[in-house]
Amino acid sequence: MATLAVAPAQVVTPDAVRRALDVVFDPELDEPITDLGFVRSVDIGGRDLEVHLRLPTSFCSPNFAYLMASDSQDALRALPGVGRVVVELDDHHDSAIINHGLATDAGYRGTFRHEAEDSLDGLRRTFQVKAHTAAMERCLTALLRADATLEESALGRVVLGDLPAGPEKDSLLRRRTTLGLGCHPSAPVLVDEHGVGYEPDQVPLALRRARSTRISIDGNAHFCRGLLRTRYPGSEDDQTRRVDGEEPSDPTFIPLTALLSGPTKEPTP
Repeated sequence: MATLAVAPAQVVTPDAVRRALDVVFDPELDEPITDLGFVRSVDIGGRDLEVHLRLPTSFCSPNFAYLMASDSQDALRALPGVGRVVVELDDHHDSAIINHGLATDAGYRGTFRHEAEDSLDGLRRTFQVKAHTAAMERCLTALLRADATLEESALGRVVLGDLPAGPEKDSLLRRRTTLGLGCHPSAPVLVDEHGVGYEPDQVPLALRRARSTRISIDGNAHFCRGLLRTRYPGSEDDQTRRVDGEEPSDPTFIPLTALLSGPTKEPTP
């Protein structure tokens, strides 16, 4: 009598867990929680997972905290072969509320009840737009730095096909896709959240506003990384970008430590 072959159960590995969590972003800082060092621990017991998250302060926005924890739970549950998934947020003033809501699949409104907004959709959309704006500015500013003859007013005519391949362009394409914007090579780069471009005389102001958004995001990310390292000594080992000793790509970025220690030499344009 023939014996039916039984396929071996898939093994959940630490590497697979990390790859799954790589897609979970802090909505305000526009970086993966794995790069920021927000993943405190991963415990794998057979097919079951228990993951603990940490944040730079105990009073980080409950909206953002819940969104990251909930997105982490969803990403881990999608892993092939995974069994029970537990995601808990540590050391936050709303940890008990958030962790209970996650454990019972109560959803955002079920977790915070009368304190909740209608949903997190509006909040998520707001930060998706900001992330796209920052990614767009990084690409266009890189073009300006690479070509001294390029005028700001001409940036409205730049299309996706004009951008060199690289992480900045990849980031922009991902964020355009998130917003439902086209990624055809002939699509203009400098557009609003609806894909509408700007007249030449509007371009300089649009670029300055985009640069303000990008600087705010980068500054907040730098500040939060420092706060996390202060709150959890050793967490710098889990931060994979913009750690101490690594200069940011933007020469106009001034580290907070330099601001606190005294006058800083003006950056070279």
